Amino acid sequence: MTTDTTHTATTAEHAESHGMSNAGYIRIAAILAAITALEVSTVYVDFGPLFLPALLIMMAVKFIMVVSYFMHLKFDNKLFSFMFYAGLILAVGVYAAFLATFHFFIQ
Repeated sequence: MTTDTTHTATTAEHAESHGMSNAGYIRIAAILAAITALEVSTVYVDFGPLFLPALLIMMAVKFIMVVSYFMHLKFDNKLFSFMFYAGLILAVGVYAAFLATFHFFIQ
């Protein structure tokens, strides 16, 4: 068995064990780029009181996609996913509590 066939076999095993092809990763990257473009465009559109919740929702969706696919947590033990998602919930909660202390946020 030559090095080329060994590398090809290893790549095929990797794709089978993680369930994503290169095209899948490119699709995920395109979705993340589109969400980022939406985040940037929200600055220029007047959403009023929905501005911050819209940004937080888009941030959470991007976080979940990156953690699930690029960090392979979708294919790992659910304990690891729980740890990352608990960190996300804690971070958003601390951020919301911090913003609630400002008068201009409560309006």
